[in-house]
Amino acid sequence: MSRYLLTGAAGFIGARVTELLLEHGHQVVGLDNLNPAYDVRMKQYRLGRLQALPGFEFHKVDICDGRALRALPQGAPIEAVIHLAARAGVRASLEDPWSYVETNAVGTLNLLEVCRQTHIPKFLLASTSSIYGAEAPLPTPEDADSSRPLQPYAASKKAAEVLSYSYHAMYGLDVTVFRYFTVYGPAGRPDMSMFRFTQWIAEERPLVLNGDGSQSRGFTFVDDIARGTILGLRPLGYEVMNLGGHEAVRMTEVIRLLEELLGAKAHVVQQPAHPADMPASWANVEKARHLLGWEPRVSFAEGARELVEWYRRERDWTRTVATG
Repeated sequence: MSRYLLTGAAGFIGARVTELLLEHGHQVVGLDNLNPAYDVRMKQYRLGRLQALPGFEFHKVDICDGRALRALPQGAPIEAVIHLAARAGVRASLEDPWSYVETNAVGTLNLLEVCRQTHIPKFLLASTSSIYGAEAPLPTPEDADSSRPLQPYAASKKAAEVLSYSYHAMYGLDVTVFRYFTVYGPAGRPDMSMFRFTQWIAEERPLVLNGDGSQSRGFTFVDDIARGTILGLRPLGYEVMNLGGHEAVRMTEVIRLLEELLGAKAHVVQQPAHPADMPASWANVEKARHLLGWEPRVSFAEGARELVEWYRRERDWTRTVATG
């Protein structure tokens, strides 16, 4: 049994990783500041489920506050920091880039210092497929150019990656960086297309589609992401790996499948493409397959069905969640 410090515990990916660790008998010290970057009821829902499970300890802490991190109560040794907290969202990062740099770069630096000062041997960082920019080859390998991120969000994640490498090089910290590709599933982020489209179709609201719908994403089910993340806790030195789904799916195909699952018609309102959106993303996952024995298991159709079933079960409140 191991003890882990996990940031972003009330977040979409963080909550699922925490659940799987607890199911395996581990202990998790979860941190989250429960900020209102999106409807905080989603975070409270996930957190409430975690707090009912044995082995989970929660602290409401902002990772940007280095003093608060240093003041956390000591307990049994921490095996690894699983850093999943972030300011996420490519579009919102255009409006407030400062908060993205503070959370994603400075917050990461604070946690790297915690590892250095308290001799935690392992650091796992959640990064993003957005780091590859607009002209990445498809499917995208890890050695594709990541020096030209489009948005402040992706740039701040690149900074976090580089900081993490410096702590590996200078202090011998074992670091695994995962670049996630368009994660979706039950209790997902309400500012992302899968939750938005599900709610808008189910509640017969206008479905706002930026662009002509030909843009595609390498959708990845959250359980696959969580499973891969946990596999990355093994000693690896310093590695950057993609975690992504089987296929790239066009937005028109997403809408068509959700219409079928919900038994309702989408009322599409088309708007110009957003300048922060990439036209396509699709992961080459050969490296994760080779180093971790990982590959995605859940097809997009299966994952979409699980999301829709969850939405229907929780519809009394999810129908009112703000989607931005």
